[in-house]
Amino acid sequence: MQYRILPGTDLRVSAIGLGTAHFGSQVDVATSCRLLDRFIEQGGNLLDTARVYAAWVPHGMGASERTIGRWLRRRGNRASVVVATKGGHPDLRTMTVPRLDRTQITADCHASLRALGCDYIDLYWLHRDDESRPVDDLLETLEHLVAAGKIRWYGCSNWSVDRMRAAQEIAHRHGCRGFVANQPQWSLAEINADSVTDPTLRRMDAAMQRFHQETGMAVIPYGAQAQGFFSKAAAHGLDALPAPLRRAYDNPTNRRRLARLKYWADVTSHSVTALALGYLVSHSDFVTIPLIGAQHLWQLDESLAAADLVLPSDILRDLEAPQ
Repeated sequence: MQYRILPGTDLRVSAIGLGTAHFGSQVDVATSCRLLDRFIEQGGNLLDTARVYAAWVPHGMGASERTIGRWLRRRGNRASVVVATKGGHPDLRTMTVPRLDRTQITADCHASLRALGCDYIDLYWLHRDDESRPVDDLLETLEHLVAAGKIRWYGCSNWSVDRMRAAQEIAHRHGCRGFVANQPQWSLAEINADSVTDPTLRRMDAAMQRFHQETGMAVIPYGAQAQGFFSKAAAHGLDALPAPLRRAYDNPTNRRRLARLKYWADVTSHSVTALALGYLVSHSDFVTIPLIGAQHLWQLDESLAAADLVLPSDILRDLEAPQ
């Protein structure tokens, strides 16, 4: 397993992080713990969760955090694991109403600490943005949590480039740490814009890539496997994919990339899954730690095969070419 130091921090994280959105809900607790065990056995150490995960099922709010907390207590390995969680997400019933005042952020953080059974969170994400709220107000709240020993470092998820740039300038001006990482949606697959119904989501684009190249801020993307679009299409064909997956990802660019992934899989003996993730793992312009999801051990093992991949530049250029 390769490791990376997140720039500006003392966090040494595995080249791939484990996303846990369905742990304790869609993935039962026993299976979740087996997946966590296997991830650690394979050298992984970055666990990514969120307060809002499983809020879409009855009494589900915090299920992922509680599952991780139970596992941490049983294994006694808190010091060797990098725990990242997110707060400040809007109520799912009122997604247009932000929840990013100091009281709400602090309450979410404390609730996460209780669910995780931890004294501190290594990396705390603001899950969404409220562009009507001054950035310095948000950074002040996060710095207050740092000073209180509740969080060590913090980042942003689903923020625009303009707002991240403003946050960086304010942090520099006031001498505080500022955001150390960004969590946008990003994979080798181009998503069809008309399939995205949540306007609060932010995707990696050319402007965001330039921002990260200029600043060196780390990227820890979600959706790094595009819901398994490439692996499922390679195994079963595009026509066999569920309609929502085709609606989100079936387009000329992705068909071309699928063909190239299959070609390079034959040439290199790496799986399509590993190559698609390897595209992100091998990104050299800035530190990139893709998050993977898994419901079965074989899925986890297949994805972790990308953790030691360093794809040569010719393969990277070939994969990302739009046509």
